Amino acid sequence: MFQEYREPGVDARKRTVFQCTDMSPSDSVPTSVERVKAADIKVIAALGDSITSGVAINASSIAEVFVEYRYLSWSIGGLGTFQNAVTLGNIVKLFNPDLLGPSPAITIVGQPSTLQQTGFNLAVSGANALNLTGQTRNMIDTFKSYSGLNFTDDWKLVTVFIGLNDICDYCKDKTLFSADNFISHINESLQIMMDEVPRLIVNVVQLLTIEPLRQVKEPTAACQLQSVFCSCLVLPEDNSTELTELVELNSQFQTKLEELIQSGRFFKDDFAVVLQPYLANTELPKFPNGTVDFSYFAPDCFHFAAKAHEELAKGLWNNMFQPEGEKAMLTNLTDPVTLICPPQDHPYIYTRPKALSAGTQTQVLPSLVALITALTAVLLH
Repeated sequence: MFQEYREPGVDARKRTVFQCTDMSPSDSVPTSVERVKAADIKVIAALGDSITSGVAINASSIAEVFVEYRYLSWSIGGLGTFQNAVTLGNIVKLFNPDLLGPSPAITIVGQPSTLQQTGFNLAVSGANALNLTGQTRNMIDTFKSYSGLNFTDDWKLVTVFIGLNDICDYCKDKTLFSADNFISHINESLQIMMDEVPRLIVNVVQLLTIEPLRQVKEPTAACQLQSVFCSCLVLPEDNSTELTELVELNSQFQTKLEELIQSGRFFKDDFAVVLQPYLANTELPKFPNGTVDFSYFAPDCFHFAAKAHEELAKGLWNNMFQPEGEKAMLTNLTDPVTLICPPQDHPYIYTRPKALSAGTQTQVLPSLVALITALTAVLLH
């Protein structure tokens, strides 16, 4: 019998309460995706792989490595309150206590589970990008059938984080797990969401640079699982052609993901996809003497422990309320992230992509020139 909960990280009684001056919803339900406050979010969901399903977050031995601690997952965990677990789900619950979807329980990898256990954490351990379309369909079907959820009127927030398994599996099938295929699957899933789900904001979290995980090594049986979960990363020799190719693939994934989302194609009145880039260059957590701080990792030396999930959650929240070009990067997991409140002059989740913001400016200038030209002609006539 697995122990369902051990207080992760800090003592909940000592955790600083997160309070903002304005935590209220809008006076009326927003109709524009650019005017959605945290308290306006009625539904939260998450798609992805084992990082989101919560594998091994609170594990203390190899026996618990295959437990999915969904209720502690960074992007949607719903264990207790913010005082119990700092997750995006519990942060949003501070603004809307009636939020639907945060994960309330644990599940086991590969075992059947119910919505009563998962909430709207619909991530699947071991998933590749090619599985994202299926998760998207499942999410939409769940939204439509869930009692108490108004599919048309409720504002929904979903976080997508996927692709690490594609990199980890690349050497097994370089065509199936290519950068082009990766981005094609992401594009297809986002297009389905835009076509079929009203009032939806999608956080797509930029991929990590995973090469540093090679430094996470311990002489334990559990740590040997790292080579099972990500053999294409762990097994090649230093400076080998295989490792160089994998590092380049990782970079291609990041570049193509940024290009896709910043293009502005996934944006309309009641829908937006936002790239949250804060993890792109995150370094390993280390002690002052340069050794890896294993308290941020699960016993398998691959998945993140509760301390890391807390920093991932805070970094994601902060990026949501930072405009393009000003989104803070998480340089490492060792320095605790300080949560920010939504700015008083812009208390809304930032959703307009860079391409459209620039496009708006370039469209205004010709119009202004044309207006001045016309007025000059009138005055000189």
